[in-house]
Amino acid sequence: MEYELARKKVSEFINASDSREIVFTRNATEGINLVAHSWGLQNLKSNDEILLTVAEHHSAIVPWQLVAQKTGAILKFVELNEDGVPDVEKLKDMLSRKTKLVVVHHVSNVLGSVLPIEDITCWAHDVGAKVLVDACQSVPHMAVDVQNLNADFLVASSHKMCGPTGIGFLYGKSDLFSSMPPFLGGGEMISDVFLDHSTYAEPPSRFEAGTPAIGEAIGLGAAIDYLSKIGMQRIHDYEIELARYLYDSLCSIPNIRIYGPVPSEDVQRSALCSFNVENIHPTDLATLLDQQHGVAIRSGHHCAQPLHRHLGVGASARASLYFYNTREDVDDFIHALNDTVRFFNSFK
Repeated sequence: MEYELARKKVSEFINASDSREIVFTRNATEGINLVAHSWGLQNLKSNDEILLTVAEHHSAIVPWQLVAQKTGAILKFVELNEDGVPDVEKLKDMLSRKTKLVVVHHVSNVLGSVLPIEDITCWAHDVGAKVLVDACQSVPHMAVDVQNLNADFLVASSHKMCGPTGIGFLYGKSDLFSSMPPFLGGGEMISDVFLDHSTYAEPPSRFEAGTPAIGEAIGLGAAIDYLSKIGMQRIHDYEIELARYLYDSLCSIPNIRIYGPVPSEDVQRSALCSFNVENIHPTDLATLLDQQHGVAIRSGHHCAQPLHRHLGVGASARASLYFYNTREDVDDFIHALNDTVRFFNSFK
């Protein structure tokens, strides 16, 4: 009962038309793999095109590489424009009747940029393509309405929205789910089992084989209650303000390169900044910030190696904020970063 109530909470949180359009998965990665194996292997053939951007998370690239190897489908990638964000106009131009699927992030986990999903789904549907949206960086930070976005599939993770690890969800339109074969076989996903064949349950049960992550689903439901009580629009408005403050503050650091768009009245960034400081490795920055100042940032390729190669770097440092952070947190980070940069520069 509580498990199904959690499904209803997810459905209402993203404004799905029916709770049966929500499938619980181990994480967003599994959700993408489910679509790749169940929808992709059934619907893609040789020379069909899958359109992605160079800024996608590995979880949105690798499953489609595997499907392409099996089906002969071709992956095509949209590069960044002069503003340092995926070139949406180029994406529109690359769409054709050969395009069967568009796989895009809503918010980039490296660039902090936000893609116009409603426009992308409209263009894709005009050529008969489906759209899968990686919403891991948007669902926790803004009001996401899947009916307005008109995405065919959408994934998100619990642990990025104050919930437990080990669970995420896949949204899919009812007609698509109904046409898709099971991803995994076992208990709970069947209607009847015979020695020579089986029949399958209706979605979402068809895609939830075995004992579900009951506790984790209930925990995700509690997290949704918590976020909803605060208000997603309130969270988004606060984070936009905080994101601008973080970006402007980082610009004061000597020899820094911040990736992604410059915020303005017309361009909003999510509340994260990936950056590099000239001649200082991002892991050195992150380590000293942690050990000397108690400031936690992330360093590495952030599961986006193709994007970093496109940017001409092997790694970056990333400062990420959420609604519980404050301007004072940003000030403390900037003070610590200045001190850390001075420390490393003292050896030159």
